[in-house]
Amino acid sequence: MAVVGVGETDYVRGSPRLPEELMLEAARAALADAGLAPRDVDGLIPPSGFTTAESLAANLGIEELRYAVTVHMGGASPVAALQSAALAIAGGVARTVLVVVGWNGWSALRPKPGAPRPRLGFAPTAAAQQIVDFYLPHGVMLPVQMYAWLCMRHKKVYGIPDEAAGAVALACRRHAQLNAKALLRGKPLSLGEYLASRFVSEPFRLFDCSLETDCAAAVVLTSAERARDLARRPVLYLGGAEGHPFPADDIPSRPDFARIGLSFAAPRALAQAGIRADEADLLGVYDCFSYVVLLQLEALGLCGPGESADFVADGQIELGGRFPLNTHGGLLAQGHAWGLNHVVEAARQLRGEAGAAQVDGAELALVTGWGDLGDGSIAILGRGP
Repeated sequence: MAVVGVGETDYVRGSPRLPEELMLEAARAALADAGLAPRDVDGLIPPSGFTTAESLAANLGIEELRYAVTVHMGGASPVAALQSAALAIAGGVARTVLVVVGWNGWSALRPKPGAPRPRLGFAPTAAAQQIVDFYLPHGVMLPVQMYAWLCMRHKKVYGIPDEAAGAVALACRRHAQLNAKALLRGKPLSLGEYLASRFVSEPFRLFDCSLETDCAAAVVLTSAERARDLARRPVLYLGGAEGHPFPADDIPSRPDFARIGLSFAAPRALAQAGIRADEADLLGVYDCFSYVVLLQLEALGLCGPGESADFVADGQIELGGRFPLNTHGGLLAQGHAWGLNHVVEAARQLRGEAGAAQVDGAELALVTGWGDLGDGSIAILGRGP
């Protein structure tokens, strides 16, 4: 399978358009990038909320929709959706699949006066029910609070210094300065400014938190054989997986706090692709919060438990380092498109089209997703012929 087209909107605060309008823009851009028309698409994977496959198909002009599915893993959904698309194509159910996500993450997530209100919100999930029944009575209702349980435990057990999460935040911010679409372009960040920022929910400081943005992103996948005849160099989907911690919807009940969803998904995906994680030329790691990146680096096997602070030190995750991470700025500095923007960036890197942020000789990328209460997903992408 191969990614043959990518597209995204601008990353803004205060868009006058609804999520579906943003998704349509991103989808059309991805199809144009691939040199395809809507009639060429017969599979569609929309996000878990804000639209439906039927509505997107009608507005795009997809006349024969043979495959439609939604992945319910929160922010891990878009990367997991690549696996679903690959399976559909390999099984002959669909020939070309469009994966799209979009939302008013600033305008409507916390409604602003005069902002457009989407008719549909998030699709209900088991995690949401757990939060309402057991967490909300204790004042816990936001991801920044729940993920803090995992990260603060990890920080205390392994003695992780504040500068480790800071290294992630600074790398993303520095990379964003090279991205014309990044919301925080033109707003550099120093380590001193990072350390001086207020705590939101310890260990998360203000600059550890991803951006609330109005945006959308989309990717198009088809068979590797068909990809050879299309407009762009194909980006091969070499392997992927999803994983769920146990129990998936209750953090305090887990016997091992460090076994996140990616701990289960990464070994399977790496075995499928026949590679080691340390063979990657670049990383797209889901960065809803900077410390969550540290957990995922360990789950990928790039370093041992508690060794992520050393892994991110000395510029190793910045451009020019051994493992450049989120070279577009990520959710922390470009904008929050549920991590599908990480796939868009990885594809551009592997096609040699990342401009000033291009990683020399990039041939292999690892992209992860994180959602709900620690669900994980991974896609391994390679430079095509």
